[in-house]
Amino acid sequence: MSFNNLDQLYRSVIMDHYKNPRNKGEIEDGALTVDMNNPTCGDRIHLTLQVEDGIVKDAKFDGEGCSISMSSASMMTQLVKDKKVEEAVELADIFSKMMLGEDFDDEKYDLGDVEALQGVAKFPARIKCATLAWKAMEKGVTEDK
Repeated sequence: MSFNNLDQLYRSVIMDHYKNPRNKGEIEDGALTVDMNNPTCGDRIHLTLQVEDGIVKDAKFDGEGCSISMSSASMMTQLVKDKKVEEAVELADIFSKMMLGEDFDDEKYDLGDVEALQGVAKFPARIKCATLAWKAMEKGVTEDK
């Protein structure tokens, strides 16, 4: 597949998550709640996580922001569901490295749609948009301990 076709595919995956967000909403009853914002561009997220026995059983988000931040939140909530907390934190680390253009181990986990966000690394001003939901998730699961 040529670079242009791959770039277009990635863009369509991002826009699909933006227009049809997965896991949009809020978990009630005893969920971990994290609110974060990116003052640089106005993105904000309200993340709720249901963690039981060290496993992220459910993840939902609400908020507003650009297509990068909202699609990243949608992808993140899909990816961390049913993962151990340690795995979710490891995925956040992998995502952070991907956003910074650093080498990361993509053999251990199937990143799925998240790979579509790789191109954000070329736009430093947008990295905070992409990482907002991931930082919220990390904060939620590590402060719960």
